Amino acid sequence: MRLTFIFASLLTLALAAAPAPARQAPATLAVPPSGVLDVGEAQLTPAFWIGLQAQPDRVILDPAAIAAQNAKLLQLDPSMHDLRALPPTLDRDRVLGWIKPLSTLPTHPLYDVHGKPVSAATLQAVADNAALGAIPPQQKTRYGLVVRRAALRGFPTTLRVFSSDDDTDIDRFQETAEFPGTPLVIAHTSADGQWLFVVSPRYAAWTEKENVAEGSAAQVFGYADKKPYRVVTGASVRTVFTREQPALSQLQLDMGTRVPLQTDLPPDQPVNGQTPYTSHVLELPLRDAAGKLQFAPALLQKNTDTAADYLPLTRANLIRQAFKFLGERYGWGHAYDGRDCSGFVSDVYRSMGVQMPRNTSKQAISPALAHRVFTDKDSRQERIAAAYALQTGDLVYIPGHVMMVLGQFNGQPYVIHDVGGMSYRKADGSKVRVKLNAVSVTPLLPLLFNDKQTFVDRMTSIVRIRD
Repeated sequence: MRLTFIFASLLTLALAAAPAPARQAPATLAVPPSGVLDVGEAQLTPAFWIGLQAQPDRVILDPAAIAAQNAKLLQLDPSMHDLRALPPTLDRDRVLGWIKPLSTLPTHPLYDVHGKPVSAATLQAVADNAALGAIPPQQKTRYGLVVRRAALRGFPTTLRVFSSDDDTDIDRFQETAEFPGTPLVIAHTSADGQWLFVVSPRYAAWTEKENVAEGSAAQVFGYADKKPYRVVTGASVRTVFTREQPALSQLQLDMGTRVPLQTDLPPDQPVNGQTPYTSHVLELPLRDAAGKLQFAPALLQKNTDTAADYLPLTRANLIRQAFKFLGERYGWGHAYDGRDCSGFVSDVYRSMGVQMPRNTSKQAISPALAHRVFTDKDSRQERIAAAYALQTGDLVYIPGHVMMVLGQFNGQPYVIHDVGGMSYRKADGSKVRVKLNAVSVTPLLPLLFNDKQTFVDRMTSIVRIRD
């Protein structure tokens, strides 16, 4: 099945979808005590938005089409990494090409968690720990698996840095996170020996060595391909507590994580000191004392939110999955055991088997994703028409942010997104700022990007994953 994205005659489509008399001006929308325009308790439930869908359970892409889309993404998108296609040896230029664009110190001032300037000497020490001069001309390609939820960093340090002295949320050294069982290539080691520069299918960055167990390519990819498995469909789940395997006790598994089942154990014998009949027996990677890859069983209660396979890609499931994060605190780069705007939408789609680039800048322009690009040549009328033509599950991009469309209500397109806050103008022209800092439901059209422009004025792209 070939993916297409048709934006022909957007104005006609928009007018057909929402006749002009049905539309409300943003200034006339109800303002509840929360300050979030026209969003009450009903609008904070997935059932409300599913009920507005004509065919909520229609499958948008079947598993074969999704697999083809994922293969296309891996082949065409330069931000993705096909680990299986890498050569048996890595040369210095390839490794430097991964590290240098990420691990280059910014020129603007940085501040620590106390609002104090970070000294040039401190930053230089962080940069020196990358040990770029120690990268050999040639090295064997090494593989590993993530063993616990792992922060991926721009530099080999836990130092948190911020662009202003009053910000302690957006750590500029934090990039993303990877999850247990994710395959990696280990490309380099820091000068202090405590950090590894790793390449995952969707990112390349530094992580603490304790997050990774090194194994052979056969072990790593054999684990990634192993069946049967469970897919995490909740926001996150945790394995059962165990004293016998502390590294696998209450291990966090986030939405979309696929974990093989261990099927060769007697069902009537305890696993980690506990009967397995009320739980799924997962096979999870472990790091031994030498840093090498081992595997061990862990229990996951059967009443946790998981499935035997990826969920069908339907409008109803997109809404349900997105709402499982409702109210989760914004976490730049998957910090705070949460996620940011692009992490949010990619984790939702990942629970249905759809892979996406990690960052908004890459998602919005990916050559493997069908998208409608906006430029300065697009008039405001064309942008408004495009907003009214949005469909549930569409992804709307502005500089530095992405939102997922829920549908239309009271003549307005609504979105769910992981966002710091929203600004809009009241009927008298005054500006209102509401701090959200969480996964939130908002109308799209009233949102202000700055004093003169709305989010719609600054749309850069709309991505629609459809057949």
